[in-house]
Amino acid sequence: MEPVARESLAERIEGLELLDSVADPLQQAAKAVVPEGSGLKDALSGTWLGHPLHPPLTDLVVGAWTSALLLDLFGGDDAAAGADALVAAGAAAAVPTALSGLSDWADTRGGSRRVGIVHALGNTTALVLHVASWFARRGGDRRRGRLLSGIGFGIASFSAWLGGHLSFGQGIGVNQTAFDRAPEKWTAVLDAEQLGEGALTPATVGTTPVLLVRQGDQVHALDDRCSHRGCALHDGALEGDTITCACHGSTFRLDGSIVSGPATAPQPRFDARISQGKVEIRARS
Repeated sequence: MEPVARESLAERIEGLELLDSVADPLQQAAKAVVPEGSGLKDALSGTWLGHPLHPPLTDLVVGAWTSALLLDLFGGDDAAAGADALVAAGAAAAVPTALSGLSDWADTRGGSRRVGIVHALGNTTALVLHVASWFARRGGDRRRGRLLSGIGFGIASFSAWLGGHLSFGQGIGVNQTAFDRAPEKWTAVLDAEQLGEGALTPATVGTTPVLLVRQGDQVHALDDRCSHRGCALHDGALEGDTITCACHGSTFRLDGSIVSGPATAPQPRFDARISQGKVEIRARS
């Protein structure tokens, strides 16, 4: 069975270059408001949470508006106050949800960035309709209020589908190292003489990219694919015992732990040693 509308819609949006004229200035503005390396960027990215902040916030919005719709349809007059409150709650939750989504979107490019701008436009439209619905309800025009929130819910549902495509089709927000594996047994990846002191040295074992750093007698080995967006860490900068990714500024210690985001997942660390003139690694024992 073919995925519904994936090729006919989502992939067409990815190819709409005309969206770049809107995305370029908006992305620059987003990066200016939420700069890389800032505490606000880490907060909105979900570095403190251990996974992206945007997805769980969307559940608050979708859950509130879905519940409001069900009360409108089946709750009767006794449920009117509850439906109104849920419309307002969803609108309030949409603000931090949009901010976290904008922060994540600022790190995208190409087709993902284009789908993201349509996703954001849909969410903004849904928010405006629900706010208008709340005012109509408060003004006594419940029929109009229900109609506005119903249309808004439909648009939000389409936008949520695009969000799912971004996450599960394009891997936005997914730990990019999740499927990388190191061998269980010691495996040679490099001649020891190729490993310079304090240099970020790339290697590969199987399909897993490996980053090697030699400091005196100690060899550190990390996954070379940044967990945030998959950029090569060996293109970054080493300062003391930390590595900063060249793409979006995520910083990791040589033990793989996060110093600062926007990454939310630590870098996998491997055992490493020099034996018989070879640099060898294995999965952590």
